[in-house]
Amino acid sequence: MVDGIESFFTVIAVSFEALGALAMVVGFIIAVVLAVRSLRRSRDGHAAYLLLRNTLGAAILLGLEVLVAADLIRTITSKPSIEDALILGLIVLIRTVLSMSIQIEIEGVAPWRRALLTSGGQLIAENVRRDRAAGASGAPPEAPAS
Repeated sequence: MVDGIESFFTVIAVSFEALGALAMVVGFIIAVVLAVRSLRRSRDGHAAYLLLRNTLGAAILLGLEVLVAADLIRTITSKPSIEDALILGLIVLIRTVLSMSIQIEIEGVAPWRRALLTSGGQLIAENVRRDRAAGASGAPPEAPAS
């Protein structure tokens, strides 16, 4: 019975790993398509680059989060050992540093500083303003500043 449960959770962990990789691959494809469309519409290479960079960064962040979940499932459901816990801790630490680095690169500010500079309401209002401006002019929304 224990082997059945362990193999079930192994399948779940592998599924999460595949989902994380798929999120990154699909995100890459979406990022390229959006950047090409933006470049064709506006002929602004810098805006297309920023759109590509931000969208790809967001996809990588999503994929990393799903991969961390897979590692957690795999470690928690396997036979516990100190070695497994240390390996999980190291993997989570590395992926957390990667995630924070990518987030800082995308937003241009550290997450703990973002709250001091801009409120959530301001971010939503800015996105709504960009969407309305794009809808009124028929042009693609401008890329967020980096």
